[in-house]
Formats: sequence, C-alpha cells, structure tokens
Amino acid sequence: MAASKVVPIVRVAGQGERLWFYGGGLHIWKATSSETGGAFLLFEDVMSRGKTTPLHTHPHVDETLYVLEGEILLHIDGEDQRLGSGAVAMAPRGVPHAFLVTSETGRILFLETPGTSEAFYRGASEPATRELENAAPVDFARVRKSAERNGGIEILGPPPFKIV
Repeated sequence: MAASKVVPIVRVAGQGERLWFYGGGLHIWKATSSETGGAFLLFEDVMSRGKTTPLHTHPHVDETLYVLEGEILLHIDGEDQRLGSGAVAMAPRGVPHAFLVTSETGRILFLETPGTSEAFYRGASEPATRELENAAPVDFARVRKSAERNGGIEILGPPPFKIV
C-alpha cells in the first residue's frame, strides 16, 4: 500500500480533531498518520486524576510521551517513576508500560512512530461531545476489541500500580 502524500500541518493550541478515547481521555489530534505519510501520529491526551492504562505494549510502534501539565506515575519495563510537567519518556516497541494520572488533571503529548496505531485509537474512540467529556465514560472492553481488530496495542494485564 502506497503511503499517502505528506502535507504541511499548522495547528494552534486547541486545534485538531477531538476524539473521546474510551480508555479515559480526550484526544486532540495534532497530526494524523495520513497527514504525515504514515511517519507518525501526534496527539494530546487530556485526562483526570485516576486515569490509568492497563499494562500494555505497542509491538510495532515506539511511543514517546511529553508531560505538558500535571503528574503521572509511569511504569516502564518493570520500574515506576513519577513524571511532572516537562518530563519525557520513550517506550520502544515491545516494552511493557502503563501510566496513572496522579494530579487533578493531566495533559500529555504522545508521539507514535510510525503512525500505524491510528486505526486502534479510532476504533476505541468517537467524536468528542460535551456530554462524553462531562460523563467521562471508560470502556476497556471497547479498547480491547479495537486492539484485537486493529492491532497497534497488546494488552498484557491490569494496571500494575499498588496505589490508585
């Protein structure tokens, strides 16, 4: 399959496709895989205290996260670390990881290279509405089904954190 044409992308703060991700956060997509010719996917994730991910890997994607605001507890390759605003971490493909938002709110910028996991996120999301954002539904069954159907992520088990 031929890569799509790469186009210039300029988005200011707050701009981008807004999706409610059923893993528990509002995604604001800054650059899609189709816009970058498959090179990467870049999105902001806005979350509330207690939002956590199951222990998982991305078998074919390197995932870099940059904490814009707030604090998370990151579990990566068997170790827990607290990361605050300005911190960066990279989980190479296949390395088990998870995170937990420990501050009131958190904003993280995710860079996934290449952008092949876009289908997973779209399958586990829908266009954001005020109702979805306010109700903050979490549906890990939908996330798991999207992972099985679209790839992009392999769920290894429940969140690994002793504190929640």
